[in-house]
Amino acid sequence: DPHGWIVGNDHFRRKAWRKVPRKMRVEKCFFCSSPIYPGHGMQFVRNDCKIFKFCRSKCHRAFKKKRNPRKVRWTKAFRKAAGKELAVDASLEFEKRRNIPVKYDREQWKDTVKALKRVEDIKSKRQAQFILNRMKKGKELQKEADIKEVKQNISLIKSPAARSRALEEKMAQVIQESDGEMAAE
Repeated sequence: DPHGWIVGNDHFRRKAWRKVPRKMRVEKCFFCSSPIYPGHGMQFVRNDCKIFKFCRSKCHRAFKKKRNPRKVRWTKAFRKAAGKELAVDASLEFEKRRNIPVKYDREQWKDTVKALKRVEDIKSKRQAQFILNRMKKGKELQKEADIKEVKQNISLIKSPAARSRALEEKMAQVIQESDGEMAAE
């Protein structure tokens, strides 16, 4: 039945209706790698029966124009190729799809769910650290550029009058100190 309803016999007397829970499969866009939820996006099937799934028409249009996802700046492929996102990490291996049937075991299911939560925590921490390391380099470069700019344009910060006033104050202190030494003798 397309709606997920199954008709079953209840002690062979009356019909009972029960809703069968369906697993929601979240696909990935072929072009930008964003998630495609059921009922969204579109598919393109090539002559060799290869299926391409797209999250929106923007991705579909770019694919038809034969654009390379690694060269289009808003895609995940570009961000990974340019070093802006974590690309090589053991925690990313868990996202791969495995179509191997496994016999249901309640304990194994609990352990798997627990492990998935732990993997997600580890992955988020590593991604946050990767971003901080990326930002640290940019901050250092910005600081060097700021220091260089201040050194080049120091005349804009200190006016000549301020410098001469400072020199006058220093001279006044030197004279007072020398006067104090002469009076002590």
